[in-house]
Amino acid sequence: MRVFVTGASGHVGSAVVPELLQAGHQVVGLARSDKSAAALTAAGAQVHRGDLDDPDGLAAAAAAVDGVIHLAFKHDAMFAGDFDSAVTADLRAIETLGNALAGTGKPLVTTSGTMLLAFAGLEDAATEADVIDAGPRIDAENAVVALAQRGVRSSVVRLAPTVHSTLDHNGFIPTLISLARAKGVAAYVGDGANRWPAVHTLDAARLYRLALESAPAGSRLHAVDDQGIAFRKITEAIGRGLNVPVVSIPSTQADAHFGFLSAHATADNLSSSTLTQDLLGWKPVQPGLLADLRQGHYFDVPASTTR
Repeated sequence: MRVFVTGASGHVGSAVVPELLQAGHQVVGLARSDKSAAALTAAGAQVHRGDLDDPDGLAAAAAAVDGVIHLAFKHDAMFAGDFDSAVTADLRAIETLGNALAGTGKPLVTTSGTMLLAFAGLEDAATEADVIDAGPRIDAENAVVALAQRGVRSSVVRLAPTVHSTLDHNGFIPTLISLARAKGVAAYVGDGANRWPAVHTLDAARLYRLALESAPAGSRLHAVDDQGIAFRKITEAIGRGLNVPVVSIPSTQADAHFGFLSAHATADNLSSSTLTQDLLGWKPVQPGLLADLRQGHYFDVPASTTR
């Protein structure tokens, strides 16, 4: 299969591309810079120059392949506080890709997050069957599922908030490490019992490939291994890795300490991937988050809070 991948040189994309190539697929990766283009070429992929603000280029690239995996998101804008523009660009790109694939029966695999369900008031673990009517990024997820009615074998991979590995340099874990390093303490809010799911980058990459190859139209999938690790335990692992104190802070100090991450730092996001595993035969095999943190690679160099 010839596959167009957006975000191909990013964190998850840098694992998805070799996963696809090793399975015998051809990859055309979207690159907005010379550095990204060079990385894709070195990995054995072809390069399509452009970005999410080039709808004509996205449409042409999608029309020329057998399937699309959409990983790109304007994280720079999001981390700079312009979340709305990043969400708008993502939805526009999905609509463009969907229009290009409509009526072909070809696969389109896109990206969402389990954390979106943390604020939906669910009583039990979030599952693939849980759906929210509308909201930032949720609109994009629902638009992808709706493409199943337009002749696209569409699916959405909801990533755990912590996609961890040696490839993770700018995600939530490096950001929390940067905060702890800068403030001299690793903090959690209250008793820190709220839970975050996690998945290893390589396991997530394999799920994207399986979704491309065989996910039914309109599927919602969960890239989740650890279903829910207490935020306190994540914080304690960071404290050990940095050799800094671990402290509890009251909710009134969460915004000041965590900044844009404050809502996430208090979110309870217990999530299941049982339906995904049963549907696609996907079984996570890589180390869990706490084991990965014990390996030390996250603490070898200062993490960056920017993307």
